[in-house]
Amino acid sequence: MKVSGRCYCGQISFEAEIEPDKVRVCHCTDCQTLSGSAFRTNVPVVQGTLVLKKGEPKTFLKSADSGNRIVHAFCPDCGTPIYSAVPGEPPGYSLRVGTLDRRAELVPSRQIWWRSALPWTSDLNLPGGSGWTGNRRSAPGSQ
Repeated sequence: MKVSGRCYCGQISFEAEIEPDKVRVCHCTDCQTLSGSAFRTNVPVVQGTLVLKKGEPKTFLKSADSGNRIVHAFCPDCGTPIYSAVPGEPPGYSLRVGTLDRRAELVPSRQIWWRSALPWTSDLNLPGGSGWTGNRRSAPGSQ
């Protein structure tokens, strides 16, 4: 599937071919910390198809306790995570699903590192609506 995506501020944009049947949710503690959320949703890129159309992401090389290394790329202006890459020739990329224009079509087929999942993520069938339904006084930016 051909997709395009961008960071929040628009400084970084890209195109790629992805493997939509391999969308996965990762619950590892690194993904929790690096995403600032309970989990991260990723999709692998077909090798050799990722093209940066605009901008250059900043990268951070993470070394795991196992010795495995992974590069994390993000927008240097707004901080949006764009991809991770396993170093090598050629590198293997995984895109952050939230940055993709066709993200609504990408349904996860697998969850990994489930033993690190936060307990409340096992049932996210929560009430909600199409907009902010909480107390307006506690909404960010409201007075």
